[in-house]
Amino acid sequence: MAKKTPEINATSTADIAFLLLVFFLATTTMNVDSGMFRRLPPYQPDNTEAPKIAQRNILQILVNKDNMLQVGGEPLDVNRLKEKALEFILNPMNDPNLPETSPKEIEGLGNVDVSKGVISLQSDKGTSYEMYIAVQDQLAAAFSEARDRKAKAKWGKKYNDLNSDQQEAIKKWVPMSISEAEPKNIGGKKK
Repeated sequence: MAKKTPEINATSTADIAFLLLVFFLATTTMNVDSGMFRRLPPYQPDNTEAPKIAQRNILQILVNKDNMLQVGGEPLDVNRLKEKALEFILNPMNDPNLPETSPKEIEGLGNVDVSKGVISLQSDKGTSYEMYIAVQDQLAAAFSEARDRKAKAKWGKKYNDLNSDQQEAIKKWVPMSISEAEPKNIGGKKK
């Protein structure tokens, strides 16, 4: 007669597997993509006419299907976009070709000059995701730097070191005015 091999009692294996699964689900954090933070403009009926904006108050940024960047009609490397946008946002020398300002009463700051500038971003349908994100990152960095400079000038601290009321005041002083048009076929290199 052949010797029987002993069997392992597996009745509780499913229970143990289930408990391990529950443990890992309860203790693991999921990486959630947060997306880009942009405040959308309020709803406007279709028959609403777009506001008129002086040409000097618009910085036009175009990205074509070949990922080439054009800022204000001139070709520009994406790594220089932050400095160009920062100059547009702040207009430190009060250049007549850069955005005009208008006085505005802001709680916590008093009467300050706020830029009327708007950055207009248009990309081609063929623009790569990486290039689009690189442009967005440069623009976000420019606004962040502008807010840091204003915060340092007013309170001697960086924007992130301010209390919430001070941060709100700086946001009103340096509003993130970016207009993104629907992607279309802009074109590529000219030969």
